[in-house]
Amino acid sequence: MAANTKTSRKVARYAVPVAVAGVAAATVAMVPAFANAGGPDLPKVTAQQLIEKIAASDVEQLSGTAKISTDLGLPKLASGLLGGGGVTGGSANPEDKVAQLANGTHTLRVAADGEDRQKLTFLDGKDEYSLIHNGDDVWGYDSKSNEVFHEKATPSEKAAGKGAGKEHKTGDRLNASPQKLAEEVLAAAGPTTDVSVGETAQVAGRDAYQLVLKPKQAGSTVGSVQIAVDAKNGVPLRVQLLSAQGGKPIVDAGFTKVDFAKPSADTFTFTPPKGAKVTEGADGHGKGDKDGAFKALESFPGLDGLAGGPGGKGDVKVLGEGWATIARIDSGAGKSLKDLENDKNAPKEAKQFLDSLGDKVNGSFGEGRVMSTRLFNVLVTDDGKVYAGAVTKDTLVKAAEANK
Repeated sequence: MAANTKTSRKVARYAVPVAVAGVAAATVAMVPAFANAGGPDLPKVTAQQLIEKIAASDVEQLSGTAKISTDLGLPKLASGLLGGGGVTGGSANPEDKVAQLANGTHTLRVAADGEDRQKLTFLDGKDEYSLIHNGDDVWGYDSKSNEVFHEKATPSEKAAGKGAGKEHKTGDRLNASPQKLAEEVLAAAGPTTDVSVGETAQVAGRDAYQLVLKPKQAGSTVGSVQIAVDAKNGVPLRVQLLSAQGGKPIVDAGFTKVDFAKPSADTFTFTPPKGAKVTEGADGHGKGDKDGAFKALESFPGLDGLAGGPGGKGDVKVLGEGWATIARIDSGAGKSLKDLENDKNAPKEAKQFLDSLGDKVNGSFGEGRVMSTRLFNVLVTDDGKVYAGAVTKDTLVKAAEANK
């Protein structure tokens, strides 16, 4: 999908980094808290005018409260692994918090003062997890475990003009505020996307237009993406990802309260508490490699052979385009699904994982299993190939038959 570079550049000026995700980082049950029935009466605008309004926004300062709700419809085992109980506790490394945001509802306090200073705090009862970017420093602090993560731009990064937080290895992964999510969605919108203006809404007490993006292609699990845009200053206030099958949003990230005044400077000041364990970000931490995609699978006892292990090929091929994109991964597996099912010595954790994968399917590719969520579906074939995408199960099966 073609990138809208002007929009990406402008919106990035006030993007607030958060520990997701993409995603990532990062859902209709919440709509009553955000929107009034019927919406405010606003002057008519076209989709192009609304996109231009977002791109032209020069807002760099804000503070407020937001909620992110995610309902992927994950299998029970996978949901438990993601830690739906909250983001506090354990390591303070932001990357260790990302997966947990893919499940449940989280309340956040956000603040931003340009692209060099942002703060986001996840509220989990009396405990908090804070992520602070201030100049060359990125801090993560978990109050429950009293652990601190710190990453600082190196001299070589500064010399190359990479001192800003958007270039931090950690900062690159902390992007799921309403603004940043909107930026990524708009940058990805291309010829496979139908863009229109929906009904008006009121978000966090502010009048807003809604930009609606829908897949033109068949087979996507995504029904639409709706971006609520502040009618006055063009700031994205809420992003909703709706399922093609209906129901409540898969993802709903939006402000419940927002103020566009400049936050005080001490908002972004952080000093590790006395007695806190401080971990410095290591060089190369988080860099991807061809084996990275299989580490989660290998962590299950008995599944290392199924994933192919460090010796696996890990070849990745992209099939299709736009909303119907599918990744095919050849794991070079040493074991097949059937081998594992018939192995009497296989640990129970391995068989529990296979049970969580869901439906068995057959095709010209042989046999396989499909793990289904409301957004992503994954097909694992008996010969060790993995097909994954935000597409329906039938679309995955057809792709496997055409690309075996």
